[in-house]
Amino acid sequence: MRSLLIVFIAFFSVGYVEASQVAIIIDDIGYRQSDEAVLSLPNNVTLSVLPHTPLGTEVAKTAHNKGYEIMLHLPMQALNGKLLGPGGLTNTMDESELKATLARALDNVPYAKGANNHMGSLLTQLDEPMQWVMESLKQRELYFVDSMTTRFTKASGKAELLGIPLLRRQVFLDNDISDSALEASFKRLMSLAHKQGQVVVIAHPYPETIKFLNENLPRLEKAGIELVKTSYLLPYNLANKEKKGGAASVRLR
Repeated sequence: MRSLLIVFIAFFSVGYVEASQVAIIIDDIGYRQSDEAVLSLPNNVTLSVLPHTPLGTEVAKTAHNKGYEIMLHLPMQALNGKLLGPGGLTNTMDESELKATLARALDNVPYAKGANNHMGSLLTQLDEPMQWVMESLKQRELYFVDSMTTRFTKASGKAELLGIPLLRRQVFLDNDISDSALEASFKRLMSLAHKQGQVVVIAHPYPETIKFLNENLPRLEKAGIELVKTSYLLPYNLANKEKKGGAASVRLR
């Protein structure tokens, strides 16, 4: 009888559905002194740092010590021809040059657990460069978030093919930094979280965005939505939690 009771409890523990979860990634960190204001946000927000920038390395170190999760914000060639800055990947690079550039970028952003693309509307459409990027990330056991700067991206497909832990951006919070637009984006991410269970949001270290998030993030908990570090949304992370915690809750999908 006791053994049946244990099985019964385990079954319902595994079947338990967690609260909706949102990961918010703050991109483009490293150039402006004002970027340091991201450290005023809760440390469940993920910080994605541009390589070889005046403040990037120090912000990454400080943020890591405060409990933030760090990502590499990897510059990739865009269709609009915008300048990439140092560490950028382009379609003129061969395999060795691209991988060496990516390795230097990763070395410059300490504690990075994953990477996402900065721009990249051109490069993410190309098979070979995306294959080389994902091979480099796999070698370092990093995850990838596709920023989805083009609907023709092949980055996600290459990541999946190589078995790299993958997420895709679903909401850009601050394409418009007016109060009304930020509020509309915030309501959208909450609605998606309730519908889908998980949402990946990208925002930027604009003073308006930081102020809005500091004032409005408490609304997530009141709405039954958990703000989590980006890696918490990865499927493999649930398996790790289950191994460590025994009857850890698992999302039904």
